[in-house]
Amino acid sequence: MNAPESHRQKAGDADLPQEVSRKHFFQIFTTVMLPIFIGAIDQTLLATATTTIAADFGKLSETSWLITAYMLTSAVTVPVYGRLGDRYGRREIMLAALGFFAAGAVVCCLAPTLGWLITGRAIQGIGGGGLISLSMALIADLVPPRQRAGFQGYFSAMFTTANVLGPIIGGMVVSHFNWRWLFVGYAPLLGFAFWRIAKLPGVERNLRAPGVRDLSGLALFAVGMCTLLFAFSSAGQRFPWLSWPMAALLGTGILSWFFMFMHARTHPAPFFPVELLRIPGLRGPVATVMLSAFCVTSLIFYLPIYVQLAMGASVSQSGVLLAPLMMGVATGGFTSGRLMASTGRPQPIPVVGLCWAAAGMLVLALVPPSPGVIAPLAFCIGLGFGPSMPVAQLMAQVAAGRDHIGAAVSIVSLGRMLGSALGTAVTGGVLYSLLPDVDIKQVVASGVVQADRGAITSAFHGAFLFIVVVAALGAFNASRVPKVRI
Repeated sequence: MNAPESHRQKAGDADLPQEVSRKHFFQIFTTVMLPIFIGAIDQTLLATATTTIAADFGKLSETSWLITAYMLTSAVTVPVYGRLGDRYGRREIMLAALGFFAAGAVVCCLAPTLGWLITGRAIQGIGGGGLISLSMALIADLVPPRQRAGFQGYFSAMFTTANVLGPIIGGMVVSHFNWRWLFVGYAPLLGFAFWRIAKLPGVERNLRAPGVRDLSGLALFAVGMCTLLFAFSSAGQRFPWLSWPMAALLGTGILSWFFMFMHARTHPAPFFPVELLRIPGLRGPVATVMLSAFCVTSLIFYLPIYVQLAMGASVSQSGVLLAPLMMGVATGGFTSGRLMASTGRPQPIPVVGLCWAAAGMLVLALVPPSPGVIAPLAFCIGLGFGPSMPVAQLMAQVAAGRDHIGAAVSIVSLGRMLGSALGTAVTGGVLYSLLPDVDIKQVVASGVVQADRGAITSAFHGAFLFIVVVAALGAFNASRVPKVRI
């Protein structure tokens, strides 16, 4: 792809042309579109395949790590990709991210055990942490600021399409082929994306950029997250909630994070930007994003399992029933943007949205499962959760100020990933401690007996009530965020 010579200069707004043609923008967009699409669809593609994967390996309670491992490694690598991209050029680092994602897909496709599959997902997460963030940064390298805002609709459409198609495609592939084909399907997409990214114009390396200098902070963050996630996902299954293993894991995680925060106070370029959390008005939006992502990711992962086990729905039917949730999230995000533009007051929007979502979750936890109830409820719940991310992102940028916008965006994204990882792990711990023993192979082959369905429904309703509490905490936190006017 040919680009104006000014695009080959150092990545700074001053070096960009005042305007790029629409044709040239679409050349750029179609190049970064695939990494964005792959990163977005991967979050929902496996949701409907969980029970089938569990039937192959016989371990339903361990499948939450398919999401947790991905989100954990993504959370660790997102800040790393940002710093490496600043120093060595985003095109080259994007190619490395695509390579990691492809390697993880190969491991997943060939995985002989669930442990290997989880390992493959962790490797995919190492690559996935850079797909979306680096794609957006590449756009910033090649398109001047004034035009980026005008093209945001294309990115929103891409995310919406990927999130809605993910569960539907996943359900159809698993129903007619095998879950391993979900990873085989990445091959042509990754190959084409690699070819297109390689043709982008290069950017001069900026060796003055700090790069990754805080390996100690990164290690403390990873140890803390791994031990906490393992503790919450294992409590009630591998060992009791009140036990020495639980206390040891929680203690290790808390101490790791304590030392990470203490270390970040003195490091010149810390992995975790703890200084940003001292900015008034920033902690609230980050916490709102974490709590909202906690709930949404839990629903994306466990709602298909619920309709398959409690209703006897097929894999493809569960994908269709998950699509309204994603459509609701997209609609809520779009509507919130309109409301912010017309009122200039973002703070009440996530409060109302999270209260609405909590009410919808409460109904879901109390009514018997049926397609006629779950589909509209899922849309309404998604409608409530949808505004949290875009509104909190904007409020964080306003609170951080112009000089810290990039860091504020990064910490909000990190909060979303941490919330997603914690959501699947903690909600899974609650669910599987309540769920009776189920022969998952029998479930996938011929369904479960009616008596089992009653116990299964009760277990999922308990997990949904837990999500109601988290959503209510999110609404309370959002109500405490200082009011700003845009």
